[in-house]
Amino acid sequence: MDLRQYIRDIPDFPVEGILFRDITPLMQEPEAFRYVIDRMAEHYEGQGVDVILGIEARGFLIGAPLAYKLGKPFVPVRKEGKLPYETKSVKYALEYGQNVVEVHTDAVSKGQRAVILDDLLATGGTMAAGAELVESMGGEVAGLAAVIELIDLDGRERLSGYGVYSLVQY
Repeated sequence: MDLRQYIRDIPDFPVEGILFRDITPLMQEPEAFRYVIDRMAEHYEGQGVDVILGIEARGFLIGAPLAYKLGKPFVPVRKEGKLPYETKSVKYALEYGQNVVEVHTDAVSKGQRAVILDDLLATGGTMAAGAELVESMGGEVAGLAAVIELIDLDGRERLSGYGVYSLVQY
C-alpha cells in the first residue's frame, strides 16, 4: 500500500519553514490505518517486546492500537506537566526549538524491552529522549518506530545504536 497518498503536506506548520507531514487523512482511512498497525505488529512480533511507549500526541494514536494488537502494556510519553503521578523527565532539542518529555516513574520496569514510537522521525531528538527515559529506568530499547521518516534530517544516524523502523521515507 502506498501510504503517501494518505499523508497531507502542510507548509509552515508549526512554524515558518517547516513542512508538516499530517497523518490525519491516514487515520481517517480504516484500511490504511489497519495497514500501519498490522505492519508494525508484524515487525515486532516475536522480538521479546514487553512494553510499547507512544510519544505525545500522535504516537499515542499508533502506540495504543499496536500495544492492544501485541497484547502489551501501553505507556504514554507526555509533555512536561501532563502526568498526574511522579515522573522522570528529559529535555531535548526539536527541529524548531526545545521541549521536555516525561513518563511515570513506574512506567518501565528494570529489564523490560520497550518499543518507542511516534508518527514521524525527523532529527531523532524526541526518540532519543524516549530512549533515555527507558534506559534511566533500567529498561532496554527493543526498537524505535515511526510511520514517517524524514531521511534528510539524519534522525536515523543520531539513533544509530538502536534499531529504527519506518514505513514511509521522504
